[in-house]
Amino acid sequence: MFNRAVIAIAKKDIKNITSNVQVWLPLLIVPLIMVMIYPAVLILAARYADLSSLQGIDFIKKLLLNLPAGDLRDTLLSFSTLQQQLVYLVVNYLFIPFFLIVPAMSASVIAANSFVSEKEGRTLESLLFSPVDIQSLFVGKTLSSLLPTIALTFISFVAYGVIVDVLAYPMFGKLIFPTTNWWVLLLWVIPMISATCILANVLISARVKTFQAANQLSGLIILPILLLLAGQFTGLLLLSSWVLLVIGGVLLLFNLFFLRKVTHLNSRNRLFESQIH
Repeated sequence: MFNRAVIAIAKKDIKNITSNVQVWLPLLIVPLIMVMIYPAVLILAARYADLSSLQGIDFIKKLLLNLPAGDLRDTLLSFSTLQQQLVYLVVNYLFIPFFLIVPAMSASVIAANSFVSEKEGRTLESLLFSPVDIQSLFVGKTLSSLLPTIALTFISFVAYGVIVDVLAYPMFGKLIFPTTNWWVLLLWVIPMISATCILANVLISARVKTFQAANQLSGLIILPILLLLAGQFTGLLLLSSWVLLVIGGVLLLFNLFFLRKVTHLNSRNRLFESQIH
């Protein structure tokens, strides 16, 4: 699957991404807000603010009391203060959907540029007339979006871990991040979610003509993440390691099926027609 054509396409696209400020600037802003500013504000507020006067604190207490029996509940009950319980629960569980926005948005922005950049640069014709089969073309486009997304996510993970452990250490006297579910998330679920977002956006990019149009449509991919976020904060869904493993496995099967469908729906003639109309 990863032949010379795939590698060449991936290298070319990655070079284009790094030289396009319209693509990479949002990739820096989102992680800065999501994985550095938000957790820093949360932990510092828990350390120095009076939580008893915090709006919604009764809901948080109820959520903590109603957690199902298991390792998470036992761990939280081992802490002596509400501040410790709140910080541990948020940074290790409730914050997961916030973190997932980083790879989902990064993958969407990069992939939305995949075919559109070829159309805007008038280079799609030469690519379609080259001896590259359609599957290799789509695999190369997918790979060129996946590799930067994984790299950015790993950097964000390290930054998030440093912020959490440095600021929370005075509260706990030990490192509280990462837990097992975060390793499963980083090494298994995030690559699968990123691939799903990329395939969807590569399909969109192949059909539209401008980066703005592709970027607007790609925003729809974030909606499932926002629904997951709502589930976390209402206590309906706390993602354990086993749940994350299952989610990753389902996404893997879906991605293999989706890649075949994307390739089938976009023949060489159809891609050429989308360039000239």
